[in-house]
Amino acid sequence: MEFTASQVAELLNGKIEGDSDVTVNQLAKIEEGLIGSLTFLSNEAYIDYVYETDATICIIDNNFKLSKPTKSTLTLVWVNDARICFVKVLEMYQQYKSNKSGIDASAKISDKAIIGEHVYVGPNATILAGSVIGNNSKIYGNVYIGEQVKVGTNTVIQSGAIIQDDSEIGSDCKIYSGVIIGGDGFGFAPNSENNYQKVVHIGNVVIEDHVEIGANTTIDRGTLGSTRICKGAKLDNLIQIAHNVEIGENTVMAAQTGVAGSTKIGKNCMIGGQVGFVGHISIADGVKIAAQSGIASSIKEESSIWQGSPAIPIGEYKRAYVLFKNLTSLKTRIDNLQKIVSPKSN
Repeated sequence: MEFTASQVAELLNGKIEGDSDVTVNQLAKIEEGLIGSLTFLSNEAYIDYVYETDATICIIDNNFKLSKPTKSTLTLVWVNDARICFVKVLEMYQQYKSNKSGIDASAKISDKAIIGEHVYVGPNATILAGSVIGNNSKIYGNVYIGEQVKVGTNTVIQSGAIIQDDSEIGSDCKIYSGVIIGGDGFGFAPNSENNYQKVVHIGNVVIEDHVEIGANTTIDRGTLGSTRICKGAKLDNLIQIAHNVEIGENTVMAAQTGVAGSTKIGKNCMIGGQVGFVGHISIADGVKIAAQSGIASSIKEESSIWQGSPAIPIGEYKRAYVLFKNLTSLKTRIDNLQKIVSPKSN
């Protein structure tokens, strides 16, 4: 992909200082900029790099004042918010890179599947009978899509993901490599012989629009009914979502979190990494949970913040932690007081 400074300025509504016809074909951090690369400056801590970089174009925040000239080979594009503008460039770059269409000859697609317009299906991908792939969606290599799966429009499923039977994925979703959607839940019932009888899960997974699911995350199908990831939710890598869980709209969840069966998490929540939820509880809207916390019961107060294992409100946790980290010195003081109060007899 190659574009000029004038094209960058037009996209970002920026003002050019330098050669408007100069071209770039790659993106780089400002401290690693090379000839032919586009970079950005949004943090004043990095401002010295703008005088040294070998990048060809730099998107720079209007708020900055330069104390000396930059290299003559550097063209500046001044914008209102350099960070947001660079995100737009990244999105454009990614769209260009992923602008694939057509069906690879090695793909295996059932003649009973329905494939929309301008869909890309990569090498060795499999799509079974009854599944529907919406317009402009992209199914990358080695993806497995089972029977009766529905995928909306403009959704991307990256290589190696597995979408099991009856799953529903909305529009404008991103499913990253190694994700498994619709696997059997972890359900067993002890029988009279003290063995565990497998509980068959016949529900499905429903993923609504604008959801992102990070690499190697697993979402189990419902025992009955659906496991549901609501509109706009963002799940990081290596997350386990058990059967019949519901994740509310625009909730974000960091890596290695696990949610046990039938737990309901509200909308606009923020869940740190390695948080564990027991099953059959509910979490109110807007709740924030610190990393490595353990949630053993329902949280009913909206927009509250929790930390610890078992988790308690953040204010209580901080007060308790002050005592905990001073336990050694407190014990020493108590031991010294005991010696004074009850001295050993000679």
